[in-house]
Amino acid sequence: MKGIEHEIIATALPYWEAEATIVRHFFASKPTREEHIFWLKAQLWKELHPVDGYFTGLQKELNNLVRSFAEIDKTQEFNHYVLMADVLEYLLGHAVSAEDTFQLPQEKKLGDIRRSYANSGSAVDKAAVLVTEGGGARMFREGRKLRGGRFEKMIAAAMAVVYQDEKNHYQEAAREAAGAVRNKQDLAQMKKAVKEVSLQRVYMRNEMFKQPLTNAEIKSCLASHLRKRS
Repeated sequence: MKGIEHEIIATALPYWEAEATIVRHFFASKPTREEHIFWLKAQLWKELHPVDGYFTGLQKELNNLVRSFAEIDKTQEFNHYVLMADVLEYLLGHAVSAEDTFQLPQEKKLGDIRRSYANSGSAVDKAAVLVTEGGGARMFREGRKLRGGRFEKMIAAAMAVVYQDEKNHYQEAAREAAGAVRNKQDLAQMKKAVKEVSLQRVYMRNEMFKQPLTNAEIKSCLASHLRKRS
């Protein structure tokens, strides 16, 4: 089982590190206020919209939001939303609502791919989607390193909290995923699903951060990380 867990994680790692590269490039480019607002709005949309048909725990919380609004900052998922929303509120100068968020085209494509696997009826496909969620927390790992003034410190502090909460989730997901693998065919299918979803995550993240990498640079980045894993 440990060997299968390792193979699943190793399959996703190059894509997660590509996400990390995108985030590092963005923050190193000294982004404008508008560019920060852009990625924050896109990330908050993601926080509010879990994968249909699979992440039912958060969906139930969202459905109960009106009845439990006073409790919004008392669960981990909502606490993460509030942390990021506070940063956006600082930039916008007013309270953030759902209308301040938006779904980008690459995020929509990612959602379509994830739902196709999550709703396929296959336990292997569902488990693969779970492994890919969060991109190994690489965005938050990089964001917590940000240095600068008050605004940068706000981002770093929020990212640090989320990273601490989520940094081991992929290991838990890999253990669960390994339990769904019964034979070599299952493992091959899981790897295929992990690669497809994870690649789209890279394009999603690149769009969110205003394309710091070209498509050619993304391919080169992935190839480099894949060589390191081989």
